[in-house]
Amino acid sequence: MTLRVAIIHYWLFHMRGGEKVLEALCEMFPQADIFTHVLDREKLSPVIQKHRIETTFISRMPMARKLYQKYLPFMPRALEELDLNAYDLVISSEAGPAKGVIARPDALHICYTHSPMRYLWDQYHIYFQRAGGFTKLVMPHLVHELRKWDVTSAARVDAFAANSNHVAKRIRKYWRRESTVVFPPVAVDSFGPVPASERAPFFLWAGELVSYKRPDLAVEAFNRLGLPFVVIGDGPERKPLEAIARPNITFLGKVPFDVLKSHYARCQALVFPGEEDFGIIPVEVMASGRPVIAYERGGALDTVVPGVSGQFFQDASVEGLIAAIEQFTRTAGDFDPQAAMTHARQFAPERFKDGMRALIAANGVDIGG
Repeated sequence: MTLRVAIIHYWLFHMRGGEKVLEALCEMFPQADIFTHVLDREKLSPVIQKHRIETTFISRMPMARKLYQKYLPFMPRALEELDLNAYDLVISSEAGPAKGVIARPDALHICYTHSPMRYLWDQYHIYFQRAGGFTKLVMPHLVHELRKWDVTSAARVDAFAANSNHVAKRIRKYWRRESTVVFPPVAVDSFGPVPASERAPFFLWAGELVSYKRPDLAVEAFNRLGLPFVVIGDGPERKPLEAIARPNITFLGKVPFDVLKSHYARCQALVFPGEEDFGIIPVEVMASGRPVIAYERGGALDTVVPGVSGQFFQDASVEGLIAAIEQFTRTAGDFDPQAAMTHARQFAPERFKDGMRALIAANGVDIGG
């Protein structure tokens, strides 16, 4: 009998970390159907585009592609209206609402959790402070109801996979469920080192320029240090940071993949001052043979090994980051690029697939492979 598989993903507009997980699941289950609230097919990889993709009624609401996050209160009902009775295995990919589907009684439902919804739980007050007047008026009531549904719907899941130990703790805290850590797939073979003679003196930031990633901390630190600092990426924080940046700091915006790879491999180190659920970019930099200077919180605890793939700092202040950078410059000669590259291999796509196969098998479904 052919296993019928449904994959539920919150929304599809990019090829970021969550979508890379979806892509790996599509490779594991080429016969799977995908369900999502709303999507832009042109932004998806060929692997994902090969699959049948069905949207919820959210996609038919006014200006859904732009306003989809405004329709969050309707998403629980949209998920519960999906008819999944034909499927033996349901895999939900959760960062926005996805796990709340109703599978048939004898089907296995595995939830791969990138993050319990931040705007409902640990970052609620940050989102509330930035909200407009009307949103602030209705947000407390709506979020209260959504939290109840979020916890209730967690009981429908047979087993959880968490993308890091940090997320596993949040699953336990907010949903009172245990989970198995399965690190997300990182295309480590797409990256590699350059000869030492080709390295440059700059430090690097890469990623979306949003406040919780703390690019402000990095810019202010390098304003004071005066060392060359390159910022790759775009986002709402870019213009304010460009306005205060000194000439030693260069903003490149979004760049082609080859340019990104080159900067990974040639930098002195990646500066990673935010707290993230996992953090794929640090692993990509390690796979390029370069170290990471990371804040000692969140997913970095799973990826950064002091003395092997980088170093930590504990004081999330400008002074704390400056001290970490100065310490790094004193010990940079001890860094072994090969050791970092070897360490990065544990996050390769095949390790993700092995972990998911094992979790599914442990819950009674043998998918082979």
